Amino acid sequence: MPLLGRPLLALLGLLALVLPILTLLLWRRASGARVLVVGRRLAMVALCQLAAVSFVAAAANNYGDFYGSWSDLGRQLSPTASSGGHAVRPTSHGALSSGPQGSTSQRVKHLSMAPWSKPADYATKGRLESVRLPGARSALSTHAFVYLPPQYFQPKYQHTRFPVSEVFTGYPGNDLNLVRRLAYQDRLRTEIAHGRARPMVLVMMRSSDAYPRDAECTDVPNGPQAMTMFSQDVPYDISHAYRVRETGWGAIGDSTGGYCAVKLVLQNAYTFSAGAALSGYYHVLQDVTTGNLWGGSSVLRDLNDPEWRLTHLPQPPVSLLLTSSNGETGPNGVSDLRKFVALARAPLHVDTIVLPHGGHNLGAWSQEMGPALDWLSHRVSQA
Repeated sequence: MPLLGRPLLALLGLLALVLPILTLLLWRRASGARVLVVGRRLAMVALCQLAAVSFVAAAANNYGDFYGSWSDLGRQLSPTASSGGHAVRPTSHGALSSGPQGSTSQRVKHLSMAPWSKPADYATKGRLESVRLPGARSALSTHAFVYLPPQYFQPKYQHTRFPVSEVFTGYPGNDLNLVRRLAYQDRLRTEIAHGRARPMVLVMMRSSDAYPRDAECTDVPNGPQAMTMFSQDVPYDISHAYRVRETGWGAIGDSTGGYCAVKLVLQNAYTFSAGAALSGYYHVLQDVTTGNLWGGSSVLRDLNDPEWRLTHLPQPPVSLLLTSSNGETGPNGVSDLRKFVALARAPLHVDTIVLPHGGHNLGAWSQEMGPALDWLSHRVSQA
């Protein structure tokens, strides 16, 4: 039985309903020594609690697509696992200097055609593909959903090489969340159809390609080379599999994915020209999910800290869009955004969206995503 979907949810819901009824019916029937009676009753209560908690957890996972399979969940729990509101518009901080499909490389393994559009609809809806990218330089392989916009299949654009943006989940996040809950492909198609966005290819991935470890898009000493994967392998694999540009890429993500997008653009201006962070953060983190990301090196730690880079290094000629809401408090909220903006200088260009209400959730990101895609598509198209 799959982890996602109605069958498991129905089974757990049935257990959560039936077990309390059975407990009531059997409560007075327990017999024997007092210690055995108490033990049986405690066991029945524990089973009822377990069924209820499991149902709630499965419902939350089914909504958020945090774990796509039992193997995903098992790797995370394993003890050996490594420690469209368009009234919203970006605010420019002016002082920061406001038809035919391409041939497919054998390097990229096509797993399936995602059931999103039929061949007859490619020129009007675009196409969504499920692929595995090999990652030769990093020795990391990652799954991705690739969205090709309608223009990719229209005769007028048959010789056009399209701009590309990498799209990241938060952590733990599942890339299914990007196509099912946030529905990036639907939103971009709508924005293009209304003339607000320009055509671009989306490569949608988990922000942790070394899952269950949260590598924070970092080249970890003697560990996963996550930055190499996203900055070199993905652009190489995609540009050799599709009719796209090799440089001037964009990046966008929420939460940890937003941190990755900002860091990717700041560190790789030769490939990436623009990035958007939806409720991202701009400083390094270390916790039980990340483990030691820098091998004890303070130099590597600083180089992976966007705020440190803006303070101590020349700022690159790239553009960033940072979003948050007044409801996001704490070190990763709107105050962190404002601190980062205050550090920015030309030739770096920074725009912001701060919602009056909202939080660190899909509701806020859904409001910000349309304007963010519009913003991003125009900047990668000009690169």
